[in-house]
Amino acid sequence: MIITQTPFRMSFFGGGTDFPGFYKEHGGAVISTTFDKYCYVNVRHLPRFFDYTTELSYAKIERVSRVEDIEHPAIREAMKQLDMHEIRLTYEADLPARSGLGTSSSFAVGMLNAFYALKGKYADKRKLADDAIFLERVLCNESGGVQDQIAASFGGLNRINFDADGYSVNPIIIAPDRKNLLNRNLMLFFTGFSRFSSDIQVEAEKNLKSKKDQLLEMLSLVDDAEKVLTSKCDLNEFGQLLDYTWKLKRGITNKVSTDSIDAVYEKAIKAGATGGKLLGAGGGGFLLFYVEPEKQKQVQEALDKFLYVPFEFETGGTRVIHYTPESYEPR
Repeated sequence: MIITQTPFRMSFFGGGTDFPGFYKEHGGAVISTTFDKYCYVNVRHLPRFFDYTTELSYAKIERVSRVEDIEHPAIREAMKQLDMHEIRLTYEADLPARSGLGTSSSFAVGMLNAFYALKGKYADKRKLADDAIFLERVLCNESGGVQDQIAASFGGLNRINFDADGYSVNPIIIAPDRKNLLNRNLMLFFTGFSRFSSDIQVEAEKNLKSKKDQLLEMLSLVDDAEKVLTSKCDLNEFGQLLDYTWKLKRGITNKVSTDSIDAVYEKAIKAGATGGKLLGAGGGGFLLFYVEPEKQKQVQEALDKFLYVPFEFETGGTRVIHYTPESYEPR
């Protein structure tokens, strides 16, 4: 039996510049972090007592005798890619799917990590990220960027750069007390609105050329934000930059935000938040705000209809937290 633990991520700056159609021509970069909310993938070989050979438990339960009959596209394609058979897989998570935290990519990374471990093979973080990108973007043909898979695999607070040759992961070197202050000044709220990010990503991908100027400006903000984090600048500038990048992002496609989300955002700003953004592709999910400590009570009261989710940054990325090898002979 194998159990993997894979963190979710929050992306601060540069989202949209991680689309291959953009960064291969213009370059790209994002600043993101993983935090202490995880998905867990439990995988073992299914005992041969049943009239089916594969059992999957996620938002639904699937029991099939042929891999080709699996409805979940990522599980089906991953099992075909790695030649997995007679599997029992269970998925659990600390936070809901389709909420802007890269949950589907965290699942893909954690599942691949578990599959490799079950086969007795070691896969390093780059291989897991690369395989998850290939799984989601090529095998499953889902629209979107490639930052989520990398963040979930590597973990930590990073600047991820993209160019025609691929990507590099660069940890942001920041004093521990300053990093803790950043963590304390961030507040996460669940709006309750879920959506499929791929629907929004399709629209965003269509707009890469027409919205080039906005994306280039969003890319320049990555440099500005990194400078704020790594220098002695007032950390509140980070919140101001979040507000600015959110306004730019809303211009990429009208599906990024809604009137309801805009109203919640404005309510938080009026209550004292310096800035913030909707996490992920848009359309719903989690709102992140930068709020100075003395104003956090007012913001929480203003958004009392929404679930407040405290969190801590994490640095480990995906990991195997339980490993019991199995002897397995194919039928």
